Amino acid sequence: MSLRLYDTATREVRDFEPVVAGEVGIYLCGATVQAPPHIGHVRSGVAFDVLVRWLQRSGYHVTMIRNVTDIDDKILAKSAAAGQPWWAWAMANERAFTAAYDALGVLPPTYEPRATAHVPAMVDLMERLVASGHAYVAGEGDVYFDVRSYPDYGSLTNQRLEDIPVPDGTPADDDADPVAKRDPRDFALWKSVKPGEPSTASWPTPFGPGRPGWHLECSAMAQRYLGDTFDIHGGGLDLRFPHHENEQAQSRAAGYPFAQYWLHNGWVTLGGAKMSKSLGNGLLVSVILASARPAVLRYALTAVQYRSMLEWTPDTLTEAEATWDRLAGFVDRATERVGHVDADEIACTALPDAFAKALDDDLNVPAGLAVVHEHLRAGNTALADRDLTEARAALVAVRGMLDVLGLDPAGPQWGGHGADARYAVALELVVQAELTARAEARAARDFATSDAIRDRLAAAGVVVEDSATGARWSLAAHRTEDED
Repeated sequence: MSLRLYDTATREVRDFEPVVAGEVGIYLCGATVQAPPHIGHVRSGVAFDVLVRWLQRSGYHVTMIRNVTDIDDKILAKSAAAGQPWWAWAMANERAFTAAYDALGVLPPTYEPRATAHVPAMVDLMERLVASGHAYVAGEGDVYFDVRSYPDYGSLTNQRLEDIPVPDGTPADDDADPVAKRDPRDFALWKSVKPGEPSTASWPTPFGPGRPGWHLECSAMAQRYLGDTFDIHGGGLDLRFPHHENEQAQSRAAGYPFAQYWLHNGWVTLGGAKMSKSLGNGLLVSVILASARPAVLRYALTAVQYRSMLEWTPDTLTEAEATWDRLAGFVDRATERVGHVDADEIACTALPDAFAKALDDDLNVPAGLAVVHEHLRAGNTALADRDLTEARAALVAVRGMLDVLGLDPAGPQWGGHGADARYAVALELVVQAELTARAEARAARDFATSDAIRDRLAAAGVVVEDSATGARWSLAAHRTEDED
């Protein structure tokens, strides 16, 4: 079975056929850095990280572009309210997003362009649209896309132009002067300078000074790094309209075939409502990670199929933590019994057919995790039966599948301290030395020393279990302050 993906534009699951054999170009709408990220913001990063990992595992060379929108109305408004330069405000929040992605094990993109660094490409695209009659100058520094000039406007979201609601007249984020529009549904390519806005938030163009509209930014950056035609454009479901509709319209009106597949991830919801700052229900990643392990949050965001809504409840992290501990516990026990498995073996091992079929079926992660748990149970049975050959096979399979999901407990992100395996090796040697000393004390019936060693290890977060084959150790389950 080859990879099949749900294309939002055609509203069907399609066989994936890249523009260039063996290569995949992806443009993912990244952060608008007006504030620090909540878990709703980072869900798309995690979801598309699984796609990238699966494509790479399937043999593709992937170019991933994830942009940063570092200039818009909200950035200007919030930075002014905080008494900070807009560019400093944007950079501080960009760093917060980067920290969140890194903490959750999201692979870095091939490139992460900022909107403010690509104004010349935006001006070129805007000039092309004006010259071809698809855009018009409404005033000094105000340029609009003429939606009636493009007959296929609305095709991405399956809407006829006449059925698209007319804006209520309140200026939107992409509006310059709504009154100057030929049609109220036209959208801004360029926005003139407004009273009170800092001079640093303006760039010269042949049509007057100003700053780019949101939609123009992404079209220009996608074309700059992925070419006139590329494979996949992704983002959150909320971006389908108007953002992605407008991107497609202006790019194709300019003569660029643009994205061949459109993928959209579902929202994180609270009580059925989309998580957003406007609703006051945002859960900041930094706040959650103050009491939850990053791997647990990653698991919670990954375990639901990317197109499904993820309803966040008080039990979400508790359930994810219990599952993560089962997975990590098996990997720890199996590794202790069968020995270290090299990362190259994990990266190259043939994955179970059922898992591969699940991921090829529009990234059906829940079905893939069911296969993981089947092998987990088989591995635990093999350990109980002391069948080390089967236990090792299960260990490699489980780690290989979890690696695709960015969740390998013994991988560089989660095993030991970050990517430095020396910490894990040092911990193993120190604990084993303590267990050897404890075994010698027990053999000499020096139970006071034996108990002291066990207590010392427990205080360090190491749990010791005595069995017929000797003492085994594991790290204690994570505890929050509320549980203490």
